[in-house]
Amino acid sequence: MLMRESTIAEKASAGSTRLSFAQSVNAAQRQAMELDPGVFVYGIGADGKAGIFGTTTGLVERFGPQRVFDTPIAEGGLAALAAGAGSAGLRPVLVHQRLDFMLYSIDQIVNWMAPWRFMSGGHAKMPVTIRAIIGKGWGQGPQHTKSLHTWFAHVPGLQVVMPGSPADAKGLLLSSIMSDDPTLFIEGRSLFTMQEDVPDEPYFIRLGEALVRRPGKDVSLIAMGSMVPVALQAADTLSKANIDAEVVDLRCLMPLDIASIITSVKKTGRLVVAEPGWRMYGAAAEIIATVVETLGEMRSRPRRVAWPQSAVPTSSKLEEQFYPTSDDIVAACRASVTES
Repeated sequence: MLMRESTIAEKASAGSTRLSFAQSVNAAQRQAMELDPGVFVYGIGADGKAGIFGTTTGLVERFGPQRVFDTPIAEGGLAALAAGAGSAGLRPVLVHQRLDFMLYSIDQIVNWMAPWRFMSGGHAKMPVTIRAIIGKGWGQGPQHTKSLHTWFAHVPGLQVVMPGSPADAKGLLLSSIMSDDPTLFIEGRSLFTMQEDVPDEPYFIRLGEALVRRPGKDVSLIAMGSMVPVALQAADTLSKANIDAEVVDLRCLMPLDIASIITSVKKTGRLVVAEPGWRMYGAAAEIIATVVETLGEMRSRPRRVAWPQSAVPTSSKLEEQFYPTSDDIVAACRASVTES
């Protein structure tokens, strides 16, 4: 389904409402279902009163149990259903309350959904959206908090979307659902209560276009997903020390808007990447490698702010030491500026 991309500003002029991240996700699904009768939403607890943290609340009452339904705990089967429905022309939205559980469906996602268009010579479509929630902020520990965005971005044929604000969550999810390619839509649970003015009408944010959330001239601060508000907080702190950080929100890890990153780093000569995932072999490493290969010398060496190479702890005290904070980003940006 081809639709004209509309900007948030265009739609905001027609009216907006203060929504949380979770409410924006809910609104996107509702409007997608109104736009296309082939859209349906399912997953464990999708039709329950809690509505998967409020993201599916009210949908079954509006659209009925054939388009919004609960499922057994059988992730591989759920993914197979999505693949079959997508290949038949429907637009399934599969919801996982924790991204970790997607590992039970890795064969369907990697070996069937991802290469489907390639194997058909571009003729077949696979309009599947998988919403996957990262557990930080709700239930911790090594089996319930993984952010495997880099794994999936590594696979040709998959789109990986990581919104960092309520307004982006709505526009990016609408674009994901209406896309003809399989899309992993990663939601940081810690963002769900974040609020913002969100346009009431449907709008679509082109997948693969980064957004400069704060212009600056001293250091390029690249962030994604749940690290976006943390990076903006760090930029506010840095400004008080006369360090002007440019915050670039990737919004999508695949397709990756490397051109916007290069443009920013050309201006500042410095690069810090904040990633909500493990440091080694991560998205930050890929971004830094690409920038260095493209630009060569910079004013200072690039830096990463990411998870340590450890399983996520369950203890709240250990958790405080595990997750990067705005102070960690501030320290990396300060070091980048003072080194040159």
